[in-house]
Amino acid sequence: MLGLEPNFSTIDWLIVAVYLLATVGIGMFVNRYIGGISDYLVAGRSLRSSLGIATMVGSELGLVTVMYAAQTGLTGGFSAMHIGLVACVAMVVIGLTGFVVVPLRELGVMTIPEFYGLRFGPNVRVVGALVLALAGILNMGMFLKAGALFVTALTGLDDPQAVNWVMTSLLVMVLIYTTFGGMVSVVITDYLQFVLLSFGMLLTCGLALNHLGWSQLVETVELVHGEPGVDPLHGEGFGASYIIWMLFSAGICSGAVWPTAVIRACSADSAATVRRLYAFSSIGFLIRFLVPQFLGICALAYFWNHPTAHDQLFTADGKLINDPNLQLQAMPTFLAQILPVGVLGIVGAAMLAAFMSTHDSYLLCWASVLAYDVASPLSGGRLSERGCLALTRLGIVVIGGFLLVWGLWYPLGQNLWDYMAVTGAIYFTGAFAVLVGGIYWKRASRTGAMLALLSGFGAVIGLKPVQDLLGTDIRSEMAGLGTVGLAITLMILGSLLVPDDSSRVFETSTNGTTTPHAEHEPS
Repeated sequence: MLGLEPNFSTIDWLIVAVYLLATVGIGMFVNRYIGGISDYLVAGRSLRSSLGIATMVGSELGLVTVMYAAQTGLTGGFSAMHIGLVACVAMVVIGLTGFVVVPLRELGVMTIPEFYGLRFGPNVRVVGALVLALAGILNMGMFLKAGALFVTALTGLDDPQAVNWVMTSLLVMVLIYTTFGGMVSVVITDYLQFVLLSFGMLLTCGLALNHLGWSQLVETVELVHGEPGVDPLHGEGFGASYIIWMLFSAGICSGAVWPTAVIRACSADSAATVRRLYAFSSIGFLIRFLVPQFLGICALAYFWNHPTAHDQLFTADGKLINDPNLQLQAMPTFLAQILPVGVLGIVGAAMLAAFMSTHDSYLLCWASVLAYDVASPLSGGRLSERGCLALTRLGIVVIGGFLLVWGLWYPLGQNLWDYMAVTGAIYFTGAFAVLVGGIYWKRASRTGAMLALLSGFGAVIGLKPVQDLLGTDIRSEMAGLGTVGLAITLMILGSLLVPDDSSRVFETSTNGTTTPHAEHEPS
C-alpha cells in the first residue's frame, strides 16, 4: 500500500455491503423472467437504445478497465489518452456504417460462432468457439488480481488471505446472480452499476483535481516522462505502431468483434437500435479510458510530491519503478488518501460495481459459447434448450473457479493492458478476418476461415512469460499486428487455394450481408 494508511472506515464498508447485497438480490429476482435460451443469452432481443448504451458502457467500464487504464496514465502520462480517442472514433464509424454488427443482428444469431456455423459449417463453428472461449477466459485471468490489488490499496486489507477471501466472496455473488438471471440480470444490474459508477468517477475526478491542481499534473508528467508523456507519436513513447494497434484492438475489435459488445447488438430490438447503440456508446468508450487515465496521472503527481511515499514508487533518478503490481496499487492508494469518509465508500461501491458488471457479462458470454456453440453442435442437435441452459449455468461456475486459481497464480510481468490486448488477440485477430471475409466476401471458404482462426495463437508471443521462455523481447503491438497480417493472409490464400463446393456459395444481400441458400444451410 506504498506505506500509507487509508481513510476507509466502517461507514464506507457499510455503504459497499448494502449496495452489493442489493445487486445480488436484483439478480435473483429477475430469474422469474427467464423463459428460454433466447431470454437467457440475448434478453429476448428486447434491448432498446438507452438501456443498451448504459449496459454496454457499464460492462466495458469494469474495475479491471479502471485499473489498467490508470496504470497506462501513470506510466504513459497524457500520451496514453490516445487509446480512448481512437476507440471513440472506431465506435462512431461502426455505428454509422453498421460494420459487422448490423449484419450479425439481421441474421438473428445469438453468438459469433453461430455465424461461423451458418457461413462455414459446424466444424468451423466448434473450432471458432473453442478459440474464442479459451482466449476470453485467459483474458479474464487478471480480473481478480486487479480487483484484489484495488481492494488491498483502498481499504487497508494488507493481509493476502483476507484479500483472497474478499475477492472470492465477490466472485460468488457475481456467479449467483449471473447464473440465475442470465442476460436479463446482466442488463439490469449493469444499468444500476453504470449510474453509480458514472457518479462516483466524476466526483472522484473533481476532488482529485481540486486537491492537486492542473499545473501540478502537467509539471509532474513533464518531469517524469518528458516529451513522450505528451506526444504519443514520440519514438521513445508509444509510437505510431502502437497507435495503429490501439485503433484495431481497442477500437474496431472491441466494438465489432469482441463478443461481450457484439452480444448487445444481438440483444437489440432492431438494426436501427444497433447503429444508435454504437454511435452513442462511443462517448462511453472514450470516457472509460480518459477518466481512469486522468486518475493515474493524478496518482503520479501525488506520489511524486509526497514526502515519504515518493521513494517507494520512483527510483533515485526519478523513473517509475518497473513493478506492475506496485503501479496498479498507486491509483487506489491515492484515492484512499484524498477522499473523505462516506465518499470513499461510494467510490468503493462504484468500483466494485464495475468489477461485478464486467464479470457477469464475460462469464455469461464464455459459458454460453461453450454450451451453445460447442456442446450443442457436437451433440448432433440432441441437446435440448433446457440442457443448453443448464450447461451454460454450469459453465459459469466452472469458469469462475478457474479464474480464481489463474488470477492468483499467473505472474503479471508486464502492463495489465498489454496482457489484456495480447490474450484478446488470440481470438480477435482471426475472428476479424473470418467475420469480415464471411460477411463481405463471397469466396471466403471453410479452409481459409479455419486457418485464420488458428493463426490467432501466434499472438501469445506478446506475453512476457512466453518471451522469457523463448529468449525474445518483441513489443506487444508488433506481436498483435503481425498476427493480424497473418490471419488476413491465411484467410485469403486458404479461400483461393481451397474453395468451398459451388453448392455452398452464399448470396450477398443489398445491405452487404451474406445469407445461405436455405436448401444448403448447414445444421
